[in-house]
Amino acid sequence: MTKPANPTPAGLAALAVACFLFFAMLSGAVGTDSLPLIGAWLIGGFVIQLVTAWFDLKAGNNPGGNTFLFFACMFMLAGGIEMFLKYEAAKNGTPLDVTADGFAWLANTLILWGWTPAFCRKFSLLSVIILLVDLALPFLALADLGVLPKWVTQISAYSLLGAGVAAIVLLTMMISKKPKETT
Repeated sequence: MTKPANPTPAGLAALAVACFLFFAMLSGAVGTDSLPLIGAWLIGGFVIQLVTAWFDLKAGNNPGGNTFLFFACMFMLAGGIEMFLKYEAAKNGTPLDVTADGFAWLANTLILWGWTPAFCRKFSLLSVIILLVDLALPFLALADLGVLPKWVTQISAYSLLGAGVAAIVLLTMMISKKPKETT
């Protein structure tokens, strides 16, 4: 029986797309009118990362599976739905209090920081990706909480762009590997 292929490159592809989209949004490269499109892409990424998480967890990859599951639900699905809500609020002139987002980003930051050692036992491109996301999240949290000015999200934007590029390099390396011969 053939062993199933590793879906991690697809999960990393979804992460890269999300990182590029967050960069575009946080850097000001796109405006409010782009939020529904960003939401749709994030929800697409949710599906990919959910499948990746399932395969990783089934294979016993506890850190990878749980991280993909966490990213799928908290970053992709919740983020995607939130983009639609923010667009509708902006379109209708309804103010939103993003303080709740700040608390969510703060919890997400602390969770990911707690999981980071599992990915940094040895230096790798994956550890670079995790560390760049680790750098991005607290600035989002503290800006949404009103503790830091909004301009600090530029740090998040460029950290996420770096994480997205690193994810593309890693997934390309993984896909380009010659599969092991099975008998």
